[in-house]
Amino acid sequence: MLWNKCTYFFSQWYGVWITAPSITVLVILLRFVGLVQFWEWRTYDAYMRMRPLENPDNRIAIVGINEDDLRAIGQSIFPDAVYAKLLNKLKAMEPKVIALDIYRDVPVEPGHQELVEVFESTPNLVGIKKVVGDRQRDVIDAAPALEENNQSGANDLKVDSDKRIRRGYLLVTLENGENVWSFASHIALRYLENFDISLEKVDDEKFQLGKAVLKQFKANDGGYVRADAGGYLILLNYRGPTRHFETVSMMDILEDRVPPDWGSDRIILIGKVGQSSKDLFSTPYSSSLIRTLEPMSGVEVHANIISQLVSSAIDGRSMVKTWEEPFEWMWILFWSGIGAATTWKWRTTRGVSYFSIWKVITMFVAGGVLFASTYIAFLWNWWLPVVPAFLGMTTSAVAITAYIARTAQDIRKTFGRYLTDEVVATLLESPEGLKLGGERRKITILTSDLRGFTATSERLPPEEVVKILNFYLGYMADVITKYQGTIDEFMGDGILVLFGAPITREDDPTRAVACAIDMQLAMEPVNKQMKEWGLTPLEMGIGINTGEVVVGNIGSLKRTKYGIVGSQVNLTYRIESYTTGGQILISGTTLNEVGSIIQINGEKEVMPKGVKQPITIYDVGGLGGKYNLVLTKEEEIYLPLKEAISLHYVVLDGKNVGDCLNKGSLVKLSEKEAEIQGVNSGENIPPALINIKLNFVWDGKESEDVYGKVLEKKAENGNFYIRFTAKPPDVSAKLESLYKSLQN
Repeated sequence: MLWNKCTYFFSQWYGVWITAPSITVLVILLRFVGLVQFWEWRTYDAYMRMRPLENPDNRIAIVGINEDDLRAIGQSIFPDAVYAKLLNKLKAMEPKVIALDIYRDVPVEPGHQELVEVFESTPNLVGIKKVVGDRQRDVIDAAPALEENNQSGANDLKVDSDKRIRRGYLLVTLENGENVWSFASHIALRYLENFDISLEKVDDEKFQLGKAVLKQFKANDGGYVRADAGGYLILLNYRGPTRHFETVSMMDILEDRVPPDWGSDRIILIGKVGQSSKDLFSTPYSSSLIRTLEPMSGVEVHANIISQLVSSAIDGRSMVKTWEEPFEWMWILFWSGIGAATTWKWRTTRGVSYFSIWKVITMFVAGGVLFASTYIAFLWNWWLPVVPAFLGMTTSAVAITAYIARTAQDIRKTFGRYLTDEVVATLLESPEGLKLGGERRKITILTSDLRGFTATSERLPPEEVVKILNFYLGYMADVITKYQGTIDEFMGDGILVLFGAPITREDDPTRAVACAIDMQLAMEPVNKQMKEWGLTPLEMGIGINTGEVVVGNIGSLKRTKYGIVGSQVNLTYRIESYTTGGQILISGTTLNEVGSIIQINGEKEVMPKGVKQPITIYDVGGLGGKYNLVLTKEEEIYLPLKEAISLHYVVLDGKNVGDCLNKGSLVKLSEKEAEIQGVNSGENIPPALINIKLNFVWDGKESEDVYGKVLEKKAENGNFYIRFTAKPPDVSAKLESLYKSLQN
């Protein structure tokens, strides 16, 4: 039982089970080759800018060397005496750590010896050196006095391929495998010594620093793909954009423009912040989608790394965290499933148009939930995959939509074999298309039927009958589609066509008449094929009527048919029943709707069953206007027989054979018609337009059944004319041979 339920559940959602994992694998592959990395970085930057700014870390202050300082000193490279004076001023404020982010590997007189003495007498001073790059070109040594006392750190910054800094060094690994403390970590550790906090190794990838656990950056962490993870890197958790730390100018310190205790117990960073220094870097705060923001000086980047280490160790401020790759894959799979399931769910809701609107709304909501959830997670310092998850969700939705569209196209093709494209469109695209019920509407109805085909089909194998019908109906369907008719039903060899449902057009009656004429003209190629197959030619009669009917979906919830109901439908069938092969009869309402462009060969008054008053029906000969169609009728040439052929006939009442047997004889013959003489001339002549069944008597033997329709032509001596509607092959051959002999 449980297995059956699981099987049923899978079968109902098979599109989701196939699409979501497939798209997830595709997105992971795209991510692996790096096609998603740039956008993931951009999303990370956007989240960084969007989140509320943290309070400035007052434990850190910056002495920034700007353009005003350069003008005050009068040169771009300051003498050592200037830095000696600056450091002495700062020492007097009793800071915890002084950090000089200025290269002093070579003397700059005057004041070099004085600066060396300051270096040697200031144990809480940290200088810089550059260790990454070519030894001859890129590497810069620290000041010797600081290097000897282990008072320097590597100020190398890790720049991503898009020229932005999102990671910072804890340790820099040299080519020989030696680890060097970074400038920022050296400063932070010296500061934390005042709180009895030191760095303790947990394992090869983790350090414990007070309340913080420092996890080494891996090549595929966050939005990175096969990134350079050399050394010991951590993801930077910026406090804010540039100038977020308290910054004063160098001249403010030298000229005592700050309080004497300004630097007390703080970390004081000295570095260049001016535009001319070329020590500026792009960070997540350096640009947005619509404008470029200010870059951040290198000393400010170091200040952010220091603040991150110190605040994490003392205050428990969270580091930027990421999931392991398997969890990220599950996250992408989850959102791929959301996109697939959402789209799959709406595929069966009402019509296609309704489904599309809600699908878009639902996808917008799902996308909003994705971005909102990942942003909230980012506020808690979790960097979750955003772009891969969004790509998985949207691609899954697109894949399901494409599948549904393809399926809908296949459904249209399938149903199009049974219904017209317009009916299929009404059923599939309109929210009300599948509702039961109907509406009153004035339409034009066309019915056609093959004369005598039922009798002919009884003598043929079923496969042959189906082949003939398929060929004939295929031709007729093409003509009907050409004139935008709706094929409501194939009934054996009969066709019911609607003009005005489900779509109403002003020229529905005119197109119906044009379609009927073209259908009769199409019988020529149909009968050409019948001749090639060695079969009797087919003849078709068509009736057309215009009137008010109820049109709509008829049936039950399990089985529904798009069709019409009303007396006008029955009347159309009655009109068609009066036709002979090749004839088109229309009602007076249709004639009035079409107007003067129609050509009428004749008219007759009839009294169909179910009609209280006689009606006039009209024989169509052609249609003018833009259609310019004409029915060509061959004149029947009657030739008298040298010897009459005996026969007997019965009148057909609808589908029933009458019980009154009448005798007579065939006295004249044409290609498709004949003149019959009763035994008692003028007595019991069958009424015009009624069907009869005949049997000829040849050599004392009765022929197979022959069917015909009594014509309105007036014959002499009380005789009557008939048009053959169905002749057995042997009878047809004999009559054809007889007619040819009469012609000769």
